[in-house]
Amino acid sequence: MPTEDHIGTAILQTLTVEEARALYDVNEIVLIDVRTPGEYAYEHVAGALLAPVSGFDPARLPTGGPRPLVLMCGSGVRSRLMAERCVEAGFERITHVAGGFTAWKAAGYGYLGTDTATGAHIPRP
Repeated sequence: MPTEDHIGTAILQTLTVEEARALYDVNEIVLIDVRTPGEYAYEHVAGALLAPVSGFDPARLPTGGPRPLVLMCGSGVRSRLMAERCVEAGFERITHVAGGFTAWKAAGYGYLGTDTATGAHIPRP
């Protein structure tokens, strides 16, 4: 069950990697990767959008759609900070993934990695 922190009138929700994957697999969320462009280029969840911390602007996120946004980073620290920034910008609800991409990989969930010999993205594991 997701955890929720109330910040003023806003809700900052935290999903486990298992919860995030279950929702992502049935296309119920929009996954936003906030890691650096280099981290994302090297490996990322297929279909995740990139909004790196270095230029993160809550006003530029794809809001208004039927699916909630879920932020993910490498460990859950940067995504939590960017979720807090979203709350400061007026979001009523925002979600992030505890453990981030590291937990995603540790759980054995699929992602796109880079073949260092060719630079091509290849499905892992």
